[in-house]
Amino acid sequence: MNDQPDPAPVHAAWTPEGEATPRPSEDALIAACASVYDPEIPVNIYELGLIYAIECDDAGQVKVEMTLTAPACPSAQELPEQVREAILALPGVAGCEVATVWDPPWDPSRMSEEARLQLNMF
Repeated sequence: MNDQPDPAPVHAAWTPEGEATPRPSEDALIAACASVYDPEIPVNIYELGLIYAIECDDAGQVKVEMTLTAPACPSAQELPEQVREAILALPGVAGCEVATVWDPPWDPSRMSEEARLQLNMF
């Protein structure tokens, strides 16, 4: 069984001049984030609730706001870079900026039901 979500299709915008550069769908952006796992927790960072916001403009520039489970997380440098690389690999993405934010602070209530089941946290 594959725990990774299937990447969503890329949708191109249409203009009177014809089809424009394809933009990644929201599902594709989420799937890219969900391909990144916290090395200490066997759940992807999207299901853990570490991704707070994902925005993509018409030019294919993506901005992600994410947090970590704790400010002293040993993966503080690697996880944002892994998210950035996963999103940059999507067709139609021209650039990606990942900001680590601390407000609001992460807590276990942000985890999805699936993550809670995987970690036996009911």
